[in-house]
Amino acid sequence: MTRWQYARLEYRSAGTLGADRFMDWDAVFHGPDGVERWGTDERFDDLRHLNRAGESGWQAYDRGAVFLHTEPYRLHAVTYSMRRRVA
Repeated sequence: MTRWQYARLEYRSAGTLGADRFMDWDAVFHGPDGVERWGTDERFDDLRHLNRAGESGWQAYDRGAVFLHTEPYRLHAVTYSMRRRVA
């Protein structure tokens, strides 16, 4: 039987940096060791954070997206469900 550890990577618009506030993104990793802030990007670039998780053995198996209610085409948050095999 395979045992797994589970985590999630939240990638959310920061909403704090000037007029382009929805263009800045915070990455937060929620894993077995607690919450880790992985920094803020000036644009949506989650690939760097997904690669960081992959280097630690995590694999994404689901992705959920949240859009702003006032603007249906503006992305507000993305959450990746992740898992890795436990030896």
